[in-house]
Amino acid sequence: MKLRKGDEVEVLSGKELGKRGDIMRVLPRTNKVIIDRVNLAKKHQKPTRSTMQGGIIDKEMPLHASNVGIVCKSCHKPTRIGYRFDDDGKKIRICRKCEGDL
Repeated sequence: MKLRKGDEVEVLSGKELGKRGDIMRVLPRTNKVIIDRVNLAKKHQKPTRSTMQGGIIDKEMPLHASNVGIVCKSCHKPTRIGYRFDDDGKKIRICRKCEGDL
């Protein structure tokens, strides 16, 4: 999976179309990502020992990785990820539109 925790992404399809946020968690086995404050669902939480207070909480639900595009730092648009090797032989991620580093 080319996306990583902390990447800024934009939702490309679905009911959350156009929203931006940072990736909080990557689920590579199911090819999904959880984005901060995007794709919220109401969850009825029962009071337990770890969460003393119960009630209705907002929970971020996973989105499929194909429905999000990483936002380039230089052109500020959602793009695909490419790879290039620098002089030291280290693999770096690049923007497919402007060839800038991600």
